[in-house]
Amino acid sequence: MLKFLRNPYPFNDDVKQNAQVIFIISIGVFVFLFLFQPLQIDVLATREKYFLVIGLGVITFLSFSLNLLILPQLLPRIFVNRTWNIKKEILWDLWILFTVSVGYYLYYKALGIMVFGFEVIIKLILIAIIPTSVLISINRNRLLRTHLRTAREINRKLQDNREITEKLVHFVSDYQKDTLSVKVSQIMLIRSAGNYIEVFWRQGAEASHQLIRLTLTNAEEVLKEYKFIMRCHRSFLVNVNHLDRVEGNSQGYRIYFETIDFAIPVSKSYVNKLRELI
Repeated sequence: MLKFLRNPYPFNDDVKQNAQVIFIISIGVFVFLFLFQPLQIDVLATREKYFLVIGLGVITFLSFSLNLLILPQLLPRIFVNRTWNIKKEILWDLWILFTVSVGYYLYYKALGIMVFGFEVIIKLILIAIIPTSVLISINRNRLLRTHLRTAREINRKLQDNREITEKLVHFVSDYQKDTLSVKVSQIMLIRSAGNYIEVFWRQGAEASHQLIRLTLTNAEEVLKEYKFIMRCHRSFLVNVNHLDRVEGNSQGYRIYFETIDFAIPVSKSYVNKLRELI
């Protein structure tokens, strides 16, 4: 149970959305009280009835504004999305319910409309549960929409990545005889060799390679849409999806591939980009 309560739960810190929610809930409370007239509202004169119902709507508005708009700004260290969890959300909802209930109680008492007893207090709490429940329902639906949107985005990216990695790329040589076509997912690295490039790609468990009369700059242009292939040195392009390991020493960083028997240097200017991609 305690483990469940510590599960992450997103805190709704969207000020614009919270302002809209507060307005909707306040109007909803006004309409509910006016239509159903609980707590002997129906015995009041019309003017007093409007005064009471509007007052309760205003209290709802002020209580929710304090809790959803003001407190998160005054206490930012408490309301942190990345540390919010189910336990905090439950306590937070109970606190909102408490403040709304107390506000209703003090308003009724100030007006002197009725003698207060335990039954009346319970009824006030039950009325206060309505806007709080609406808030919880709105947050739950927001969370559901967020998860569905995130899932759709992840699935779309997975599909896009599958399509990208299955694409053939064509390195067209100055001499037609050494032109190469290979799946982009199989490319491991490309090394500059004078007026040529040497393309290394995975073929089964082994690495194949071929010299092509082409500049490394032209090869980089062919591969520019594939973010997982990057230049790490003036003489090398590497596919980060095939990296075996990265080692560092006093001379800098070196990249190693499992089926290739030499190390690839990483220039200082490309270290941060390599770190981000990995």
